[in-house]
Amino acid sequence: MARPLVLKRSLSLGLLCASLWATGLQVALVQPAAAQIVKGLPDFTELVEQVGPSVVNIRTLEKTAVRDVQGNEPDAEMQEFFRRFFGVPMPIPNNPNTPRQQRRGQPEEAQPKGVGSGFILSADGFVMTNAHVVDGADQVLVTLPDKREFKARIVGSDKRTDVAVVKIDATGLPAVKIGDVNRLKVGEWVMAIGSPFGLDNSVTAGIVSAKQRDTGDYLPFIQTDVAINPGNSGGPLINMRGEVVGINSQIYSRSGGFMGISFAIPIDEAVRVSEQLRATGKVQRGRLGVQIDQVNKEVAESLGLSKAQGALVRGVEQGSPAEKASLEPGDIILKFEGKAIEKSTDLPRMVGNTKPGTRSAIQVWRRGSVKDMYITVGEFEADKPLKKAAATEKPQTGNVTKVLGLTVGELTDAQKKELKLRGGVRVDAVAEPASRAGIQEGDVILALANIETLNVQTLEALTAKLDRSKPVSLLIRRGEWAQYTVIRPAR
Repeated sequence: MARPLVLKRSLSLGLLCASLWATGLQVALVQPAAAQIVKGLPDFTELVEQVGPSVVNIRTLEKTAVRDVQGNEPDAEMQEFFRRFFGVPMPIPNNPNTPRQQRRGQPEEAQPKGVGSGFILSADGFVMTNAHVVDGADQVLVTLPDKREFKARIVGSDKRTDVAVVKIDATGLPAVKIGDVNRLKVGEWVMAIGSPFGLDNSVTAGIVSAKQRDTGDYLPFIQTDVAINPGNSGGPLINMRGEVVGINSQIYSRSGGFMGISFAIPIDEAVRVSEQLRATGKVQRGRLGVQIDQVNKEVAESLGLSKAQGALVRGVEQGSPAEKASLEPGDIILKFEGKAIEKSTDLPRMVGNTKPGTRSAIQVWRRGSVKDMYITVGEFEADKPLKKAAATEKPQTGNVTKVLGLTVGELTDAQKKELKLRGGVRVDAVAEPASRAGIQEGDVILALANIETLNVQTLEALTAKLDRSKPVSLLIRRGEWAQYTVIRPAR
């Protein structure tokens, strides 16, 4: 029934136009508004042909004397799944009917350990992958797309960035092109090639969801919605120009499978690490020897900072470059080598990329003023456990500062020596509003409203002058760490 109606309308419109034309009136045909140009979905076929030959499958083996002779050993893909997402190997079931001596004590034999991906860095056989792919492997096997298989030598791996380089004895290999991560835009199409669950040369695609994701100490990850699963680890993330812009490394998942969020290591960071691995087999990384924390908006406002920025020094390691440079708990490092530290995670990346032994300029906010300092960057080593302050006898408790809800006392000489402080006020008891601000018995008050508090008398004098209608910053020391907190005085 609808079709005749359309024909009648068309006929009526035609008669009207003809009538107007007959009267000598010019009729402008009404054109529909220009439709937006909609681009079709990208064609990845050329990219696959271009980059596919450079992507490899990696299998790892480990020697073990424990075997399930009944053939119930889990396959390599499931082992990779358990290790990657649960942090432990998948338990191998023992058949209760198999005699104990048959299951254990066998000669060492290479067993499948895991699967992953990688890509060819250079024509002479250097391959990049993730450190967790080759971690703990006794043997690494690299299979090329043309089905040639090689035993690989681990050149070096860096767990902190999850980057590893392996070498195979081959020449004339098709190497990937390295892209510029700075040109990568959120919303841009990207593609991944890898071996999810051991399925070689699987291609998936998506877009860049975000950049500079802080999920690691030394790496700002690229977030994508490209389908990444166990076995994709170490494979390349490729832009539409056929360039590698990242290494697929992690996924966010509650099930162990892909849930729409994947993370890739930026290729510029990975290449920087790989160059050191190829040169020396390890990565030299700078360190300052500080425990840091983020500066939140409330603390920044209370301290007079224009915005929440920098890295709050919560603790300084004994004998570290930071201690030698006279950095103190409570300092806020604003700049390193002239570069602003927008968030605390910027600092370890800047320092980590600095050659040990370099004398670097830093800018510090200390109790209301900016200080320019120099520090000689040390070489990163395993974290040393912080030494707890020894328990010492307490002197008599001082007066109660009712405005802050604190009962305080002087530090003993032994406590000052142990904590390496010139002075400070010990918290002996806490009430409102101090308890609401998170202050605890045993904390040491170092500064109030950006002014150093070396003794109880100073603290009480500062408290008496407070504007009780405004919150005030308090710098406290707890064990080996220092932190700022904001307290609202009682009225």
